[in-house]
Amino acid sequence: MTRALANLVDGDLRPARSGRTLDVHEPATGAVFARCPDCGADDVGEAVDAARRAAPGWAATPAAERARLLHRLADLVEAELDALAELESQDTGKPLRLARELDIPRAVANLRFFAGAIGHWSSEAHATDDLALNYTLRQPLGVVACISPWNLPLYLFTWKVAPALATGNAVVAKPSEVTPCTAARLGELAIEAGFPRGAFNIVLGTGPGVGQPLVEHPAVKAVSFTGSTRTGAAIAAATAKRFRKVSLEMGGKNPAIVFADADLSDDNLDTIVRSGFANQGEICLCGSRLLVQRPIYDAFRERYLGRVRALRVGDPREASTDLGALVSQAHFDKVTGCIERARAEGGRVLCGGTPVRVEGRCANGWFVAPTVIEGLANDATTNQDEIFGPVVTLIPFDDDDEAIALANGTGYGLAASLWTRDLARAHRAAARLEFGIVWINCWLLRDLRTPFGGVKNSGVGREGGVDALRFFTEPKNVCIRF
Repeated sequence: MTRALANLVDGDLRPARSGRTLDVHEPATGAVFARCPDCGADDVGEAVDAARRAAPGWAATPAAERARLLHRLADLVEAELDALAELESQDTGKPLRLARELDIPRAVANLRFFAGAIGHWSSEAHATDDLALNYTLRQPLGVVACISPWNLPLYLFTWKVAPALATGNAVVAKPSEVTPCTAARLGELAIEAGFPRGAFNIVLGTGPGVGQPLVEHPAVKAVSFTGSTRTGAAIAAATAKRFRKVSLEMGGKNPAIVFADADLSDDNLDTIVRSGFANQGEICLCGSRLLVQRPIYDAFRERYLGRVRALRVGDPREASTDLGALVSQAHFDKVTGCIERARAEGGRVLCGGTPVRVEGRCANGWFVAPTVIEGLANDATTNQDEIFGPVVTLIPFDDDDEAIALANGTGYGLAASLWTRDLARAHRAAARLEFGIVWINCWLLRDLRTPFGGVKNSGVGREGGVDALRFFTEPKNVCIRF
C-alpha cells in the first residue's frame, strides 16, 4: 500500500496546493512505496506566514515549556522507535539494524539534548569598572529555515529543528524529497505533542520547488543547511543579498591516517573499516581516503581487504546485512560512474567495483559492492571529488609531513581520523590538519556539546551545543550606567 505524506503547516496536515506529488522509491527494491507533496512557492509562503504569526508567541513561551514540548516529542519518537526505524530503512536503503541502533536513537537524543540545553544556557555580563554594567540578551531571530539531507533523514532533521525551536524561533523545515517519510511522521507527532500552531512547519518537495523560495523569502532570518557543496554555494549567494545568517554543513573527502605505530587490534581495524563503509559510505564523515604509512602498508592492506570482502551486501531487513542499497537510481549511477572513472585514471580495484544483485524481493535494488582502490595520485579526480558511496582509496605515505600534506590536499575540510600510539604525534598532527573535526584512535565518537562543522568547501559555521544556540539567536548588548 502506498503511503501518503503531508506537509505540516499552521498545525494542520496538508497536501501541496497544486495537488502534485512525487514518487518515493524504496532503494532496496526500486518500487514506489510512498507519495510526497510536490510543493512550490505558494506552499512555502503559507508556511512562512504561519511561522510569522506564531513567532512572537513562541518566543515569549517560557523556556521550560518549550523544553517540555521537545521532551514530549522525544517521548513520542522513542515510543515508535521500531516503526520509525523500519520506515527509515525502507526510505533510505540502509540496514534496519543501523536505523534502530543509530538513526532513531540519535533523533531522540537531539531532541532531549536541546530541550535540556536551553534550561542551562547562560549569557554574559561585564562590569565596566565603576561606570556601567553590560549584559547580553540572546533573543530568537523569528522565522528560520532548516534544510536537511537524505542520508540520515530524521537524525539530521532533528539536529537542526531542535535547537531552533528550543531557542524560541518559529521553524519552516524542508527534508530531502528523496527520503521524506520520517520527517513527515515527525510532523504528525508534533501535532500530538501539542506544539502551538505555526511554531513548527514542514514543507515537502524539491530544492527548486521548496528550498529556493524558502531561502529567498524575505521573512526568513536564518538558514541552516546540510547537503552538497554546490547547493550550499547557491544558498550562500541567495542569502548574502539580504545579509541573512547561514550555517552550511557540506561535503567531505575525509582522510583516515594510519601511522606505522598504530594499535591495529581487531576492534580498531573494524572501526577503520566502518569509517569507510558505514551506511554504504553515505555519511559526510566517512573516511574515503585511507592513508597508510609505508612500513605497514602491505600487511595492513591484506588485513583490511579481508574485512572489507567479508562485509555482506543484502536486504536491509536482514540482521546479517552490513551494507544496504544506495539511496536512488541516480545516486547508484553516480557511484558506479565514479568507480569507472577511477579505473580510467589508472586505479587498481582491489575488491568490489561492481553492482551487486540481491535475490528475492531486492532483485531490482540499487546495491554496490564495497570497493577499495589503490594506485591513484592524491590529485586524481577520484581522490578530490566526493563520491558519497562505498568507495575507499588506499594511499601510502612515508612520514608525518607527507601524511599531513596528503590529508590537507583537497578542497574539503570536514573530518579526519588518525591512528597512532604516539599521543605527542597525534596532538601535533591534529593541530596541523585543516579539518573541523579530528578523531584520534576513534571515529564518529560524538559529544553533542562539541562544535560540529567543516572548513574550506565543507562548510561555514558550527552546529551543536552552544554554537547551535548562538546561531539561532541574536545577541543584544544592554549597557546600564551606574
